[in-house]
Amino acid sequence: MDEIIRKHLIIYGDVQGVGFRYRAEHGAAALGVTGWVRNRWDDTVEMEVQGTPEQIRQLLFLINQGRFIDIQGIDEKIIPIDPDEWGFRVVH
Repeated sequence: MDEIIRKHLIIYGDVQGVGFRYRAEHGAAALGVTGWVRNRWDDTVEMEVQGTPEQIRQLLFLINQGRFIDIQGIDEKIIPIDPDEWGFRVVH
């Protein structure tokens, strides 16, 4: 089994007001990924995701399949995992 990692992501493009957070929440639940997602003041989306590298890749792929979503760039870094986290939530 792949190692569990956690990534902090800042996502650029057409990502606000297009169902991004909804798709992230439902995709994460389907894939067993934990973490959170929120809109930022600068029209980007911030997300922390925890799962295997393949689960995280699949989640980003699923999100980007949204009809109006267009991910144009991602700043990402690996951060320490949260062993007590469960579920995925939209943060306001």
